[in-house]
Amino acid sequence: MLALGGLLTALAVALLLACHINDRTIEESRGTAVAEVVENSYFRTVVRFNTDEGRVYVPPGGVLYPADLKEGQLVRVEFDTRNPDLVRVKDRNMSVALLPVGSATAVVWAVLLPTYWALRRTLSANPRRNE
Repeated sequence: MLALGGLLTALAVALLLACHINDRTIEESRGTAVAEVVENSYFRTVVRFNTDEGRVYVPPGGVLYPADLKEGQLVRVEFDTRNPDLVRVKDRNMSVALLPVGSATAVVWAVLLPTYWALRRTLSANPRRNE
């Protein structure tokens, strides 16, 4: 049970690390644009924007940090000019992910630790022997 908590915590840390890497990559070669929110679903928020060269991009993975965006809305975005599929909402970064990821990790441990301690207490109070 503790291994499950450790695994979920490691996944949370990996998610934050991936956010940091994406942000750093965008910062290294940043372009900006105004994008239109084309689709907003539970799994992703798709935007369409023009680069400085006039190319229209619709990143298949959607935009990073899409909280509170609605279809048809115009929003400023920052993207990696070397890979315009990597795009985030302007002025948002991994700090937006800290609260939800941290809260989810806290809930995991708030459930797992008492459950672990209760099971451990129950098993130590009622030892079973296979004879």
